[in-house]
Amino acid sequence: MVHNVAAPDLKPSRGSALKGIGAIVGFLVCVEIASGALQGYYTPLFTDIARHLEIRDADVNWFEAAQLTVSALVVPVLARLGDVIGHRKVLLIATLVTAVASWAVAFAPNFWTFLIAWAFAGFYVVWLPLEVAIIHRRTDGDPKRTRMAAAVLVFALELSVIAAALTAGALAETLSMTALLSIPAVVVTLALPAIWFGVPEVPPARKASLDLGGFWLITLALALLMGGLIVVRLDGPTSPWALLLLVLAVGAFVLFGRFELRHREPLVDLRVLGAARQWPIQLTAFLLGVSVLGAQIPLSTFARTDPAVTGYGLGATAASVSSIIGLYVITLAIGALSLPTLARLLSPTGALTLGATLVGLGYLMFLPLHDGLSQLMLNMAVAGLGSGLLVAALPAAAAAEAPTEHTGFVTGMTNMTKTVGGALASSVFAIALSTTGSIDADAAENHASLGGYMTVWAICGASALLAAVVLALRGPRRLEATTPTG
Repeated sequence: MVHNVAAPDLKPSRGSALKGIGAIVGFLVCVEIASGALQGYYTPLFTDIARHLEIRDADVNWFEAAQLTVSALVVPVLARLGDVIGHRKVLLIATLVTAVASWAVAFAPNFWTFLIAWAFAGFYVVWLPLEVAIIHRRTDGDPKRTRMAAAVLVFALELSVIAAALTAGALAETLSMTALLSIPAVVVTLALPAIWFGVPEVPPARKASLDLGGFWLITLALALLMGGLIVVRLDGPTSPWALLLLVLAVGAFVLFGRFELRHREPLVDLRVLGAARQWPIQLTAFLLGVSVLGAQIPLSTFARTDPAVTGYGLGATAASVSSIIGLYVITLAIGALSLPTLARLLSPTGALTLGATLVGLGYLMFLPLHDGLSQLMLNMAVAGLGSGLLVAALPAAAAAEAPTEHTGFVTGMTNMTKTVGGALASSVFAIALSTTGSIDADAAENHASLGGYMTVWAICGASALLAAVVLALRGPRRLEATTPTG
């Protein structure tokens, strides 16, 4: 088997290197197909899942918040562990956990078991950063080839999202909920042999240790933060318990930061993240998470809302929502594939700035344009082009700007910061959508208010435009020199 052979030379001839990288990318594409199944399959079904579990539309946001919180906790550990024991090993571990959790989602009998299983399925968010780290190491830190490989992986991911969404929409009326939710679990399980047989390990750049103290401190900080947001959701923003938890969260983050700065092998190397070349990338990832992760469920539930009951929404079926998602993801794929060309024409920073601007414009267009299917699809297409650019560009840009021994860490941190942004946004969006406003209170008690949706779109647009401003002001001076560091 490939993974048992001797460690390959990290500087082979150009022809053999390209052939070897192509084969590895091919197997990693299988993993991204599984990732697409997880990201696209459930979205048209969220309203059906809510009715199956007998919960309100607004409460579905807590599934996303729980999963993103778990993802935020595990990504720095797994990313750092990849630098310590090898990226392939950690990719296998994360895929195994995700597969088990996906099967648990399919057979969950109630809200709480579904919530726990859904949360642990969030291990998948570390897949793409680990894959980019593997490619970056195999190409000896070549930023152009890493960007190209990342674009191919994201393109495969988005095509899989389309196929998964269309499949879910087509099967929603014909299968039981358990059978329906078993399909992505099968796809994720099949990714395991692709990694095992097709992806060779690259030895770690140097021996290092894992900062367990930092892990527990950041776990405490994030748990307090999310707990505070949950209490705000349940008891309102004036709740003294909510304020106490949020203040304690801030204190825990301060304590975590001081601990990490003193640690010889920190879990989150704040000096690396704070470097002039790195922090604009990480901040952009955080702000991207607000829209690309936090807004998924609100967009789905808005489209499924019956305008005859609430006065807004599209009244779409699961099949119709899958078609909307299909268009959105096509634009994501186009944006990802355009990365190498735009990076060459505009510079890497110019491509990032353009992507953030398009995301912001697309979501702000929802404020005046949300009354019909064509308007919704236009808005999502604009946002999708920008999102595809950023999803492909961020891990590659982070890897190009980091020391070799921190490749897995910085690529993982782009997903961690994105995940934290999405987790915070999901919690805030759940609060914004929790107040119903309708024509018929009895018929619309499960639906969120239009004002809540407008708040969601405004936050998504503003956060993306803020990222564009940061990149425009800081990027040209800091991000253009992408000298390989491997």
